[in-house]
Amino acid sequence: MIYTITFNPSLDDVIFVEDFEIGKTNRSYSEKMFPGGKGFNVSTILHRLGLETTALGFVAGFTGKEIERQLKERGFACDLIDLEEGFSRINIKMKGKQETEINGSGPVIPKEKTAQLMAKIKEMKKDDWLVLAGSIPSSLSNDTYAQMMALVEAKGIRVVVDATGELLLKTLVWHPFLIKPNRDELEEIFGYSIPDAKTLISAARKLQAMGAENVLVSLGSKGAMLVSQDGKIYQCPAANGILKNSVGSGDSMVAGFIAGYMKSGCYDEALRLGSACGGATAFSEDLAQKELIDQVYETLQAEEIRYA
Repeated sequence: MIYTITFNPSLDDVIFVEDFEIGKTNRSYSEKMFPGGKGFNVSTILHRLGLETTALGFVAGFTGKEIERQLKERGFACDLIDLEEGFSRINIKMKGKQETEINGSGPVIPKEKTAQLMAKIKEMKKDDWLVLAGSIPSSLSNDTYAQMMALVEAKGIRVVVDATGELLLKTLVWHPFLIKPNRDELEEIFGYSIPDAKTLISAARKLQAMGAENVLVSLGSKGAMLVSQDGKIYQCPAANGILKNSVGSGDSMVAGFIAGYMKSGCYDEALRLGSACGGATAFSEDLAQKELIDQVYETLQAEEIRYA
């Protein structure tokens, strides 16, 4: 089973406008609502790729009920903990000549509710996967992901971490199977510019020395690079298409990487499918469907490259 965790989910209100003017009444020409959350996005793509997944996390209030309803319509299992106070946040995502976002803060998660989630994690079994994706509420400590990894460290569970800053760095001692920083996040971690592939690979190898097994670096229009556990470096170009949606592309890449590795055991195939999923979502109004993923997959090829 592949478990994903979303601490602070949202109901994403996506509003399409011709042009946005500050201080004036703006009217949309189209509007859609989706359940938001990096873990939910990963589970959605995994399910569309035919893999079994369960979404864990917290929901609250009327927005939480709608999030859970929409997730169940997608067809995968949800085991969400209901919070008695507050409501799951609403994120406004306005798409026009530029993309503008206003993200809510979300409810406080009491200690007893966090303990319930930790108990679910303790029940995970050998060969399960655990995906820790996204930020956590300010009511929780920045070693929360590390605490979860400590619970499963002896069980042979592969853990994927898609987080930033201290939240990511504190997990490295527990040797996550995969982490997925982008170039900006690497620069923030190490405090220097990363202008070229050689510097990027050096930074990724530093994260491996700190404990990460595989480092997948998303590079936007320049594709993605993987510094793998076997000491090799793989690269995949970005897919060609019209950008419609930047939300969820990185989460889709994580899901595709997991699916590709589970099906083949090969890092180049994992990178290829991950890149295909990320690109397909970028070319879709919502998360990608399997048909488009397959089409994009056929246009890509990941290959090993050599750097000193």
